[in-house]
Amino acid sequence: MEKTSMDVDYVEYEDYTPGNDTESNTTTAELLNFSSSRSAVTHVLVTVNILITVIGLGGNSLVIWICGWKMKRTVITTWYISLAISDFLFCAFLPLEVFYMITSHWPFGLVLCKLTSSALFLNMYSSVFLLVLISTDRCIMISFPVWSHNHRTVRKAFGVVVLMWLLSALLTLPSLIFRQTIVHGSVTQCYTDYKGHSGHKVVALTRFICGFLIPILIILYCCSVLGVKLRSLTIKSTKPYKVMAALILSFFFCWVPYHTFVLLELDLKNHRVDVLQTGLKVGATLAAANSFISPVLYVFIGNDFKQTLKRSLTSRIEDAMAEDFRTGALNHSRSKSMEIM
Repeated sequence: MEKTSMDVDYVEYEDYTPGNDTESNTTTAELLNFSSSRSAVTHVLVTVNILITVIGLGGNSLVIWICGWKMKRTVITTWYISLAISDFLFCAFLPLEVFYMITSHWPFGLVLCKLTSSALFLNMYSSVFLLVLISTDRCIMISFPVWSHNHRTVRKAFGVVVLMWLLSALLTLPSLIFRQTIVHGSVTQCYTDYKGHSGHKVVALTRFICGFLIPILIILYCCSVLGVKLRSLTIKSTKPYKVMAALILSFFFCWVPYHTFVLLELDLKNHRVDVLQTGLKVGATLAAANSFISPVLYVFIGNDFKQTLKRSLTSRIEDAMAEDFRTGALNHSRSKSMEIM
């Protein structure tokens, strides 16, 4: 089975040395410089991905706990819980990718190879679709307040979220289908075999159009309507809209580099492979960073989330101190009774 010359999936890249595919007068010094620079980039990306894993798992667990158990269940919290679950699932698989980046060996088997590769794209689709839902929901609330009050329910929101997850899973299927493992001696590699350039092109364009271009255009339209409506309305707090805007901007800036290099990769003959390889690695890491940004935004921008978090942590500390006090008082009374005896 022959591997494709370049892979667009997350942190899966074939070892490449300039001059392998075309005639070149590359010197030994240039090869060493390329190898050392690639190694330095890998070290930085590994460090960043470890931080993403730690912050992402902790932060999204906190969001799920606060929005799921400490806050009143509303349509908005339904959107945010779903977004946190999507980010948490991706971060749960990220350590396997970090291991692969470090060792270039995949010992986890074919099933995890497929699932780990799919995690990023499932996160991409579900995140952007949820942002479309959040933007559309806010737009409807402002434009049709009476209709929204009568028809906007948590149950309906949950149903829409289920449909969103099914659509995201359907669009993620190419990662499950084309992802394969191959053994080279004692080393196993997890890679994508598109069975030709046409398959690669279809998958890449589908991800860009369905997972980025169309959703972003819908979001921009909703934001434009919101901007016009908000100017003519008196609203007590604009914090919810600031959180929404921050989520949208973070998704946009995190995913633009990745999609840019994926599209450039489709015209491989007119671009340097080593530049595309590095760009795809950096772009994929930036895309992964989107999974831990949401909790940070909730803490620094979302008033309701921040206040609920403070109350929850304060009550936990108070309960712990009260428990220590009760335990100490009980031990003290027992010691007194022993003295009397």
